[in-house]
Amino acid sequence: MIDYLVYFHSFRDYFECHEVLEDYWKEDGQKNKLWVGFIQLAVAMYHHRRNNFVGAEKLLAQALKIFEQENKQLGKLGFETNQFINLLKDRQTEIKTGLPYSSLALPIESKDVLEECIKKSQENGVIWGDKNRKIGHEIIHKHKLRDRTAIIAERKEQLKKKRGL
Repeated sequence: MIDYLVYFHSFRDYFECHEVLEDYWKEDGQKNKLWVGFIQLAVAMYHHRRNNFVGAEKLLAQALKIFEQENKQLGKLGFETNQFINLLKDRQTEIKTGLPYSSLALPIESKDVLEECIKKSQENGVIWGDKNRKIGHEIIHKHKLRDRTAIIAERKEQLKKKRGL
């Protein structure tokens, strides 16, 4: 979760947030619903920054539903639950009204989590919570620029297994 938060708050690289948490979610084995909410939140932010308001609104609505259902677990992770949910509802309104993207700071209540995030950010040479960080084309359009060779090969392999080949 710390890596996700550092990508979210320091790098503002929502694509990597998705990648990091999806890998963890798959490895976890429990398919924790809360991780899905965080993945959807990151993808919603990615879409919002790229002015895909329809995609952002849809994913944020799904994420909000999960966060509302799993609010106790959200608190156990170190978030201030009510602020967290209200912040996302406010962002949902902004998206619905077509307001442009702006950085979002999730309300972390746990000092331990916050300290770990700040430390990890420093280790990576970035500033925790830097809302003014210059975000380049390579992050904004990451899904278009990445090498998909391994992903395509993995999908073909899974399809073969599914078909019993």
